[in-house]
Parts: sequence; C-alpha cells; structure tokens
Amino acid sequence: MDAKNSAAPPMAPAGVVAPEDCDSGVSPSVWRYAHADRAHVIVDAAAYFEQLQAAMLRAHERIMLIGWDFDTRIRLAYGRRWWNLPRRRHFPARLGGFMVWLVRRHRPLEVLVLRWNFATLSFLLRGTMVLDLLRWKLSRAIRFRLDGAHPFGCSHHQKIVVIDDQFAACGGIDMTGDRWDTPAHLDDDPRRRRPNGKPFGPWHDMAMLVEGPAAAALAELARDRWRHAGGGVLPPCRPRPGKAWPEGLRAEFENVEIGIARTRAGWRDAGPVREIEALFVEQIAAARRFIYAESQYFASRRIAEAFARRLTEPDPPEIVLVTALASTSWLQQQAMDTARVELLRALGLHDHAGRLSVWVPHTAAGTPIYVHAKLLIVDDVILRIGSANFNNRSMGLDSECDLFIDARRAGNAHAAPVIARLRQRLLAEHCGIDEALLGERLERAGSMAALIAGASGAGKRLRPFVLQALTNTKKAIADSALLDAESPEEIFEPIAKRRGLFRRGGLLRRPG
Repeated sequence: MDAKNSAAPPMAPAGVVAPEDCDSGVSPSVWRYAHADRAHVIVDAAAYFEQLQAAMLRAHERIMLIGWDFDTRIRLAYGRRWWNLPRRRHFPARLGGFMVWLVRRHRPLEVLVLRWNFATLSFLLRGTMVLDLLRWKLSRAIRFRLDGAHPFGCSHHQKIVVIDDQFAACGGIDMTGDRWDTPAHLDDDPRRRRPNGKPFGPWHDMAMLVEGPAAAALAELARDRWRHAGGGVLPPCRPRPGKAWPEGLRAEFENVEIGIARTRAGWRDAGPVREIEALFVEQIAAARRFIYAESQYFASRRIAEAFARRLTEPDPPEIVLVTALASTSWLQQQAMDTARVELLRALGLHDHAGRLSVWVPHTAAGTPIYVHAKLLIVDDVILRIGSANFNNRSMGLDSECDLFIDARRAGNAHAAPVIARLRQRLLAEHCGIDEALLGERLERAGSMAALIAGASGAGKRLRPFVLQALTNTKKAIADSALLDAESPEEIFEPIAKRRGLFRRGGLLRRPG
C-alpha cells in the first residue's frame, strides 16, 4: 500500500529496500528493491504449471493466486516427476480439484484466488468450472473473489502467485486455458488442448520465480490488491523454517537484488501509479549495445518514442522485437495490430542505420507461435519480466507488475552471465539452433538480426514481421488510440479531441 494512503506505513521486512520516498510517488520508476535468496526464469507454461504445483504441495499457511483469468479445468502437469510428494501419491491433475484436495490434506492452509471481474458470465460456458467454483465456495479454506477495483475501461492484469510469503511467481502466464505449451512448440502436441478437448495453437510465455524478501514484497502487493478488491485485511504469514521452493529446481540466480515496478489507475483511496512506463523509458535509454524484447503487442506511444530517440543517434543500439503475428480477437486486432503497423512505419523514418528488426516465431511446419511473453533484456545486464505489454493500457490503465534484475547495481554483477545465457537460450529456441552453438554463431554473425536472418532452416524459425496496408478507417482508429487509451480520462475524450499516437509535440510523425 502506498505510504501516502497510510498514516504509519509498516517497516519494510529485512532485505527489502524502498528507493528514497518511493512509496510517496517521488521515485517514478521503481516501487521496491528486495533481496531474493533464489530466482529463476520459467519459459512456457508447461514448466510453470508443473513447478507451481510442486511449490503448492509444500505450502503451510497461505496460497494467493492473483490473475487476469483462471480456469479450474486446466491440467497442471502431465507427468509424475515429483520430489516431495505427500503420502498419497495420486492427486487431481486439474486445478479446481487439486485445490480442494490440497486444503483438505494441508490444514490450516488457506487458498485465496483473485480474478478480474470482466465477463463473469463466461464461467457458465466453461462446463464443469461452475461445479468447481461451487466446491470452492463450500470449502472454508478457499476464497474466490472478482476484482473490480479499477475505473471503467481498466482491467486487473497482474499474474502473481505467492506461497507463505516466502515464495512467489510473477510474469505473463495466467492459470487458464490456451496457455500450456513447451519450448519445443510442436505442431501436433496432443497435450495442447482446451478442457473441452479442442486443440489450440502454439503459445510462448514467461514468468520469474523468487524466494525470500522479494517474495515477501510481492506478498504485500498481493494482500493490498486483495484488500482493494473488498477481500479485507490479511495479516502477513508467520515466519517458517521450511521452504516452498520446488525441490529439484536449480535456481539460475542466487543472492540477487530484484526490482519491482507497477502500473495502477487511480481508484478511491489509491492514487495512480505509472512506474512501469517510466522504467521502460529509463531502461531503453540505458542501452549501449542492444535491446532484445518479446511482447504480445507493440502499441505504446511512449515506448515507440523511446525507441525513436535511440534510433536517431549516430550509432544506435540494435533493437530486436519478437512479437505475435496477430492478436487473438477482432477487437484487439483493431486496437493493437493497427497501432503496431502505424508505429513501426513511423519508427522506420528514424531508423537511418537499419538497427530495428521485428520478428514472428514459427513452428517447424510454419505455424505462427503466439507470443504472450513480456520480456526486456538490455545489454545482457538488465533482465525484466512481468505482465506489462508494450501498449498504452499497460502504461496507465491496467494493474500490472514487472520484476527486473539490474546487474549494474551493487552486488548484482554475477547476474550478467546468467542473463546472457537466457537471451541465447531464447534465440536458440526461436531459431531452431542448438543452444550450445548459439554463442559462437551469434559472435560470427555480428548482430542478432544477422543471426536470425541466416538461421532459416527446416526447424523452428523467426520470420520478419511484414507491415500490412491499412484502410483509412483502420488508420483513424490506430491514430486516435481509440481502443488503447493512455489514461482512464482519455477513454471518454471525443474522437475529435483525442491526442492519439501522433500528438502535437511528440517525437513521432504520422507516416505518409
């Protein structure tokens, strides 16, 4: 909770550092810095669901699930590779049944689930999910709430899991349908099916796991969100000697400082927060050699202007963006995809050195892989993963949470080689290259774009994103940012008065 909303804010737990006057809104880009005993990046939802289930089996007091959506019918794992199973070795694979089983066998464990309140009638179209929610309601240990604590037109978009205030996950992965996949992104994976049995396409996503004071900070954020959504005040969990970290999972990072940034529209006693936007601008400006990003959308004026500033420099950094070919719904296509075309055309006017490239991942058979990840890597010294996309909503409307590791900060230098390995791992995954060979091939190519262009083969690959021609109507929608406003106030502005993507005084010019 922001300090300005409390007369006597609690002291930060050991290992948690707030920037000077951070919670008073003076520091615009970071909410907290907190120590993580361990941290790990999870690529794709198959591993994420499996590791979360392993962690939840080790929970003692409280599990908090904070998300944009939940579907109780999803399977959490397809294997039985567990290292710390309870006496009964068989438990429900589906999320809904697993939670009921868990609270019955791990008393006094409580489970709190918070979901965005939009389209609640969709539950009725999810078959047995209604029965799962009824079973949850009958259990005193499971509490399910809908989050409507935001202005009209905004959404609750954070994806946070907290266990016993000592283990947490944050990223882009919702515990819902159409998410499960592996880094192989097979064209015909029989496990990639909706609860109704229908297949869905390949899906790429990412999250970060943290343990220690960093998890305690996310727990505070989750409890605050629960309170704002009407769930009441939750006390912190009691300190315990046990660990919820999944046994057998070797952490990539140890003893590292984690930064936390948020977006939140103003609502009642909580003021607006735009740390994520300010942090993106800072981190893009910090690049000296390259920026590697993965984002579901590219529709943010502020992000595009930050890129434009770098591209106009005499020797700009390389900027590589991996994104989805198209959005999943008609409305998102009108709001996000059209804006992406207009912004990329405008950036082309600044890219005198040809340093910007945009790519779409494809399977071996040529099927586009949907990119839902929200990732930023700068010079292999900054790693950022969260729920925020490169769109206006994530900058000022929706509730978001991003984690980052900055190897330039004191005590974090050992994180740089790990960040470099992650970038190489992702490039290898997308290009169908053996990860052991990626470093040498990247050095030989001289740039990420040259490596990607020369890696086309029979396996997975990255293909250039091709700008499509827009009708005048679509251009008008994109230019006005009609469906992707930058603040709640702009939602109600008349179209004729909208400042839009190419506002007067902005860096970007409307492409001809």
